Amino acid sequence: MAGSRLEKFGTVFTRVRDLMRSGVIQPAEKPIWYDVFQAFPPRRDPLHVKPRTRASSKKQETMPDIFYREDAIRAKFYEQYGVGPRALDLTKSTFVSTCQRFVDKYTELQSHRELEESALFEETGKALLSEGIVLRRRGAPPVSAESKDPVLKLKLTDMLAEQQSVGSHNKETMEDPTQTKLIDPSNSNTIS
Repeated sequence: MAGSRLEKFGTVFTRVRDLMRSGVIQPAEKPIWYDVFQAFPPRRDPLHVKPRTRASSKKQETMPDIFYREDAIRAKFYEQYGVGPRALDLTKSTFVSTCQRFVDKYTELQSHRELEESALFEETGKALLSEGIVLRRRGAPPVSAESKDPVLKLKLTDMLAEQQSVGSHNKETMEDPTQTKLIDPSNSNTIS
């Protein structure tokens, strides 16, 4: 063959040229770029220079971890509440995550009150709940917001009992009892 194939001995052009001279590559099989390179050679031959590796006397500097005060709050938030039911919406520039709202409220309450860390954490959760942000603990049933509307606290059975008592009161006061029929939910018979 026409020498070594290592890039440090000659260029690709000289190796192809020598292979064509020796007959290994036929003139019909020469690369497309060969004629252009021969007509317009570069001013300096492109040589590969292997970079020298020197044993460095400097030790690699390790970057210290950067922690902010709110990182501990975020870690505790994610530990207790997880990521949440919704994904983060990064398409909106004004989007504020639930965790960031929690951190903001936590720092606000921390500046106003002097509570222990665990009590302040619980107070922050209650404050967000009063603002309408429901936080769900990991592995626990969902936390329900205490509503101020007493109608929402009524159960279905209480509502049916109340309707029946109002219906029976109306039945006694009505002159024609055949106009209204009440349904008894316990035995599904109609009462006339």
